[in-house]
Amino acid sequence: MAGGPGAGQDVQDSCVRQGVNEGVSSAGTASPPAVPARPARLRPAGRAARAEALLAVAAFAVLCAAVLRVHPALVEPDDFAYRASIVGITDGHLLTLSTAQMNALTGQLGREPGSALTPGPGQPPPQWVELPGGRWISEKDPGYPFLAAPFLLLGVIRLAPLFFGALACAGLFAGARRWLGRFGGAAAVGLFCSSGAALLFAWRDYMPTFTDASLIAAGTGALLWAVLATEATARRRTWAGLAGFVALEAAVFARYTDIAVLGCAVLAVIVAWRLRQVPGTALGWWLGSVAVSGAGVAAFDSLVYGGPFTSGYRPGEIRFSLSAVAPNLRLMPVHLIEAMPMLVLGLAALAWIVGRWLRLRRAGGAPAAAAGRDLAVGLALAACWFSVWGLYAAYTWTALPGLTTLQAVRFYVPAIGAIALLGAWLVVRVPPRPALAGVATAAVLAVTFILGIWSFSTMTSFSARSLGPGPVPHGVVGRPGPGARISRP
Repeated sequence: MAGGPGAGQDVQDSCVRQGVNEGVSSAGTASPPAVPARPARLRPAGRAARAEALLAVAAFAVLCAAVLRVHPALVEPDDFAYRASIVGITDGHLLTLSTAQMNALTGQLGREPGSALTPGPGQPPPQWVELPGGRWISEKDPGYPFLAAPFLLLGVIRLAPLFFGALACAGLFAGARRWLGRFGGAAAVGLFCSSGAALLFAWRDYMPTFTDASLIAAGTGALLWAVLATEATARRRTWAGLAGFVALEAAVFARYTDIAVLGCAVLAVIVAWRLRQVPGTALGWWLGSVAVSGAGVAAFDSLVYGGPFTSGYRPGEIRFSLSAVAPNLRLMPVHLIEAMPMLVLGLAALAWIVGRWLRLRRAGGAPAAAAGRDLAVGLALAACWFSVWGLYAAYTWTALPGLTTLQAVRFYVPAIGAIALLGAWLVVRVPPRPALAGVATAAVLAVTFILGIWSFSTMTSFSARSLGPGPVPHGVVGRPGPGARISRP
C-alpha cells in the first residue's frame, strides 16, 4: 500500500483488537469530537507512520551492515558452480559452453584468486556437467546467474542479494501494512531481515538462496496488497498483483522447487476471485503471466537440457522419499530454530488466528469479520510456508546425520517471507492498545536481531574453521582462501 491506513483502518484495527483481547469495551463516545481536536489526532498518526517507516528502513540497514562487514567467501561447491555460470554469462555465453569455451572459462577462473575448489586446467568447474551433445553447463537451476550477471558486470556483485532483499522489504511492508495496519509493515520487514538464515545467504554473493527467498517475499507482499486493497482501483490492483506474480515466477526460474509457492499463490487468488475479492480482469492477467512464464521455462529446458521437464541434475541425483521424513523431523528442527527463531512466532500466530476465529465466528459483527479475514490470509501464508518445508521434509540429503546448520538450512529459506508476515500478526495484533504495537515491534526486533547476528556469526565462523585444502564433496563446506571471492575490474 502506497500510504498508511487511514481513519477507517484505525477503526478496523480497533475492532480486531476487540477480538484478540476479549472484554475490551466497544462503546463509542457520546458526542463527536470537536473540530479543533482533529488535527491533534492526525499528528500522532503521522508521527507513528514515520516511525514505522524508519523502523523498517533501520531493520534493512542493520541487515546490510551486518552482511557487508564480513569478508565475502565461497564456502561450498555450489558457490563455485554459480560463480562460473555468472562469469560465463558476463563473457557472453548465455546458455551452454563448448569444451574449448569451458576450458577458457576455467583458465579465467584459475587466474583469479581462488581456493582448493578452483578448477585446474582442463577440469570443469564444480558441479558442472557435460550434456549429451558435448556442451557444458552448471547442473544448478539457471535463473540466478541471469539475475546476478549485471551486478558482476558493474563490479558490485556484493549488492546483488541486497538489491533483491530491498524489493522483499518493500513488498512485505506494503502487504503487511495493508493487512495488519500500523506497525505491521515494520514488524514483517524486521522479522524477515533479522533471521540468521537471511543474514547468512545475503552474505554469500554467488548463492541464489537469499535472492529467491526475497523474490518470494516481495511477490507475496504485493499479492497480499492487491487482494486486500479493495478500495484501490482495479488497474492498480492488477499491476500490483502482476508484479507479485512476476517476482514469484523469477523465483521459480532461480529454484525450480519454488513452484510449490507459485502454485499456492495461484490457488489463493482463484479462491479470492470466487469470493469476489479480486476483479476478473486482474485474475486473467495474473494467470496469463503464470502461463507465459511456465511456457518460457519449458522452452528453455527443452533448448538446453533436451526436454521441458529436465534439468542439469543427473537422474537420481536429487531424491525425495517418504523414508526421509522421520530423520528430517528429528534432525532439522534444531537447525531451523537456530537460523530462523521467528518460526516460533509464526507457529504461535497461526494457532492464535485459528483459535480466535473459532471463538468469534458465531458472534458476528466487525470482530468476527476481521477474524475471518485473518484466517483466510493466515491459511494462504501457511500453505506457502508448509509447501516448501513439506517438500524438503522428504529430501534425502538433509536426512543424513552430521550436517551443519549452514549446510542444511538453505532449502527452507524461501519460506521466511510467509513466516515473517505471520509473526508480524502476533507482534502487532496481540498488544491490547494500538500505542503498544510500536513498542512491542521494536522490542521483538531487538531480540530477533541479537539472535540472528549471533547465529550468523556462528555459521560464518564455522565456515572459516572447517575443512582445509583439498577436494570437497557435494554439500560439504570447505575453507576459502583469503581471496576466495572472484574480483573483476
